[in-house]
Amino acid sequence: MKYYLIAGEASGDLHASCLMESLKREDPEAEFRFFGGDQMASVGGTLVKHYRDLAYMGFIPVLLHLPTILRNMRMCKEDIREWQPHAVILIDYPGFNLKIAKYVHSLLTTHHLSHPPKVYYYISPKIWAWKEYRIKNIKRDVDELFSILPFEVDFFEQKHQYPIHYVGNPTKAEVDEFIATAPADNDHFLHRNNLLADKPIIAILCGSRRQEIKDNLPGMLEATRHLTEAYQLVVAGAPAIDHDYYQQFTQGYQVQVLRSGQTYQLLYNASAALVTSGTATLETCMFGVPQVVCYNTKLATLFGFLKRHILSVKYVSLVNLIADREVVTELVADKFSVASIRHELEQVLPDGSRREQMLSDYEEVRRRLGSGNAPDEAAKTMVKLLISR
Repeated sequence: MKYYLIAGEASGDLHASCLMESLKREDPEAEFRFFGGDQMASVGGTLVKHYRDLAYMGFIPVLLHLPTILRNMRMCKEDIREWQPHAVILIDYPGFNLKIAKYVHSLLTTHHLSHPPKVYYYISPKIWAWKEYRIKNIKRDVDELFSILPFEVDFFEQKHQYPIHYVGNPTKAEVDEFIATAPADNDHFLHRNNLLADKPIIAILCGSRRQEIKDNLPGMLEATRHLTEAYQLVVAGAPAIDHDYYQQFTQGYQVQVLRSGQTYQLLYNASAALVTSGTATLETCMFGVPQVVCYNTKLATLFGFLKRHILSVKYVSLVNLIADREVVTELVADKFSVASIRHELEQVLPDGSRREQMLSDYEEVRRRLGSGNAPDEAAKTMVKLLISR
């Protein structure tokens, strides 16, 4: 069968590539076309558009690139219509993907296709935090939704009477698989990056988009400047960001920026981490690395007000959302400062007062995620549904 996948950022590229591998095992005749990235391309199929041409964040960047965004949208719709896949699989990225879902849903009437593609949403939009009204679009345009967060079951099924499939969390399985094989390559990783085996590492994961890096990395570096004698400061390079982009922020600091694709190796070796919100917070948790979540924005005061009074959730990090309590400290918006980062990081370094409790709380997060293999479970259900159709 033919599968058209759309992922708009680095984490989606990783999750989609694992799902594609699982789909190939369930459906040996599987064909793929996709908007995605290098990891999806490594599985096989046709890369129509790379996600680095899609990932615009914030009102101003979106406005400035609106012609490009609309052109990509038209290209995607036309490509789906011409290729006529059996299923369109959407991976997070709701601003783009929900519009594609609406278009695919309309193909039955607008282009008189007797069997338009099924719309499967893998890694559901986080409407429980923001833009809950999108549930109307999801109910109308998405045939099956596959959730990777356990608390989403009650949100969709109890609050909104929309049945979903909870398939487990892919990050847990991806990290566990990496850890099982990492020791064999670890010396090579340290050597090729000129890292010292006997000097502990503080990992800095400052986001996957240029604006995130610009907003967060300078404060993270200044907060860790005083630790360079005892620790190696290492920044995880993002896949869609040129390595040279980081130099404007790292000049004057004793810090090393890794080439992209080495975040898991970095976390495997890290003693502690500073992490922007997103999938990276859960990855850091799964590696058992104590962390401080840091997320700065240009409109910090406004965002802080929205977080306290308008957002539907108490936390921004997946770790705290899954635990339903504060496991990791979140320095978001108006709470983000060099002094607060420095103070909270010192609490989770070796011998820090919060380190052991955080590591213990990580185990609770692991238990809540369950033991299912998310891409395998999702692929089995998808193929079964398509065959029964």
